[in-house]
Amino acid sequence: MRTTTFDFSPLFRSSIGFDRMLNALDAASRVESIDSWPPYDIVKTGENDYRIAMAVAGFSQDEMTITQEQNMLVVSGQKQNGEDGEYLHRGIAGRSFQRRFELADHVKVLSAHLANGLLTIDLKREIPEAMKPRRIEIARDQALPKAETKQIEAGKAVA
Repeated sequence: MRTTTFDFSPLFRSSIGFDRMLNALDAASRVESIDSWPPYDIVKTGENDYRIAMAVAGFSQDEMTITQEQNMLVVSGQKQNGEDGEYLHRGIAGRSFQRRFELADHVKVLSAHLANGLLTIDLKREIPEAMKPRRIEIARDQALPKAETKQIEAGKAVA
């Protein structure tokens, strides 16, 4: 399978304020291997509400951490070294993991819950009032007074 790489450097020269988007596109194009564990879903539950659901069977709350730093959400898990016996077959994955999610501006983590091997993280995009579109009222005042036009006098001789 052949991978295609894109050069975004010409866009950096001619765009202003799109740095984060171009960096995200550049990072996405450099992904070398796609790790599919643990499996997860991303669901849009409302206009500005999202939910991430991760299947983390076998992990407890103490073995996982969730951190948000600026626009990056990192979910990681580290199993404690406690062997319960000799496994004849091990089908439940217990390996360490770290899953990163790039968050858009103004997306905040509301809560995280672990129940029945499913980690659920609720997110909300909260746009500040200053950035929301606002309607400008058009005043219905009287018409503007007509401007007085001045006539240039013709025919006067200037000495």
